[in-house]
Amino acid sequence: MPELPEVETIAQTLQHGNGSPPLPGQRIKRVTIRWPRHIAMPSVTTFRRRIQGRTIKEVDRRGKYLVFPLDYGTMLIHLRMSGDLALVPSDTPAGRYDRTVFYLEDGQELRFSDARKFGKIFLLNDPDIILGKLGPEPLDASFTPLILASRLVKRRRVLKPLLMDQTFLAGLGNIYTDEALHHARLHPLRCSDSLDMNEITALWQGIRDALNMGLHHNGASIDWVYRGGEFQHHFRVYGRSGEPCLRCGTSIERIIVGQRGTHFCPTCQGKVDV
Repeated sequence: MPELPEVETIAQTLQHGNGSPPLPGQRIKRVTIRWPRHIAMPSVTTFRRRIQGRTIKEVDRRGKYLVFPLDYGTMLIHLRMSGDLALVPSDTPAGRYDRTVFYLEDGQELRFSDARKFGKIFLLNDPDIILGKLGPEPLDASFTPLILASRLVKRRRVLKPLLMDQTFLAGLGNIYTDEALHHARLHPLRCSDSLDMNEITALWQGIRDALNMGLHHNGASIDWVYRGGEFQHHFRVYGRSGEPCLRCGTSIERIIVGQRGTHFCPTCQGKVDV
């Protein structure tokens, strides 16, 4: 699933153009919806009617959501398991998984490709209906170790699933949680209220280090899910079971935590209970 660095990279590419005209200022002429379940809110019929003629003011990100403020209302796109979003000339051959296509006034098309069909689109007057439920942005200056500590002590949950809970912290998924926990030398099965302040600070720094590394490499490209990123070549633990830890040389192990494959170093991250 695209996580914060992948979604942020897409948002920046659409916002600034990256070799093609940027998306802000473009007017949507019409939309083709080949997979109606993409449209979460409102109904498909209402969405088609309301999106026609809208102008995209800018492109932003909140958690794993792409945020498109319009001249009236706001569109949100959640890429979910296998989504990707690309701005291409209209004569670009259609992709196999292009499910929803926005036709723009300048001749470009904004194509939502989604192999597994789990992605969602919302058109809302008040985006806080969805975005207001999300936790803090982990790279914001206002997110400090003390803020993280106050949120951790209120809960008694296994650390990895808690970090992936979007209402606790926005933007982390399976890859960057594994990477952050290795940076912080914390076992994924630690209980969230067992961490002391030094460990919480290390976790805060580990989250930021993992995400910033991902951003630096334009995210990770795995299978068909996302184009162009290089972070997969720099993973410390994710997907490296049986390979040596880059810090101590111990073989990376894989376990299941919260129904998700989880990678860690049993030496660097060995302590489960305190």
